[in-house]
Amino acid sequence: MKLLPALLLVSSSLFAADPVVVKLWPGGAPEKPGVKIEAEKEVPKKSAEDVVRITNVTDPMITVFKPEKPNGTAVLVCPGGGYGILAYEHEGSQVCDFLVKHGVTGILLKYRVPKRDPKDPGREALQDAQRAMGIIRHRAQEWGLKPDRIGILGFSAGGHLTVMTSLHANERTYTTDPALDVEDATPNFAIPVYPAYLVSKDDISHLLPGFEVTAKSPPMCLVHANDDPWPASASALLYIEYKKLNIPCELHIYAKGGHGFGMRKSGGPVNDWPDRVAEWMKSMGYIP
Repeated sequence: MKLLPALLLVSSSLFAADPVVVKLWPGGAPEKPGVKIEAEKEVPKKSAEDVVRITNVTDPMITVFKPEKPNGTAVLVCPGGGYGILAYEHEGSQVCDFLVKHGVTGILLKYRVPKRDPKDPGREALQDAQRAMGIIRHRAQEWGLKPDRIGILGFSAGGHLTVMTSLHANERTYTTDPALDVEDATPNFAIPVYPAYLVSKDDISHLLPGFEVTAKSPPMCLVHANDDPWPASASALLYIEYKKLNIPCELHIYAKGGHGFGMRKSGGPVNDWPDRVAEWMKSMGYIP
């Protein structure tokens, strides 16, 4: 099935030009031996209200949506989907639409799914995010970006990827290319939205190993709902780790909202989370 081009999912009148698509791995993405993935496809909708989902991604890429009046800030957007699919619209292209309205260059990441190894589900996605950050930094001047205002935002599994990229950007599991990668791929700020896999559902009072915050961790704005089946304590615990080191961090936990709301208007205060994030970005100087 042919996928709708991402540019058709976003309000084109906001753009200075057509979106730019850049493949992350010109020579082919690094895969473990024996990995076989079917052809990329769009998952059929179960109803008219259902969201756009894509899977079987083997050729990861970024799509760059540049505002008519860019302010120099860019955000790499990571859709969720349990590392099985990508919720490419309400957690992807619609987010870029919102960012563009604020003068921010939205960069939509199509990372590899489904997971290749259940024991390390985000391995390939992290490689893709690390490479994407490298490409963005290499082309920052070309795209009119400020090198100190390149952030990342993600949902659910993409929220997990956002945290992993923030804390482990420079721990590569692939051979780097100096023309595409950079020594420090850490984003300047991070916005995890209902991040999954940060705590065990059997013990929601402690972060899992691998989420150690350091003095070099970027400022963060966390969004979660208290009634999310992926516990909101994950975001709260991460906030506490940030607070221990006095790194700028903001936390929004809504009483109701569930999981996977993205840019959909589900009713109640949670609908306004994008505005709260934009306010945080303004307070931090990411939106001048």
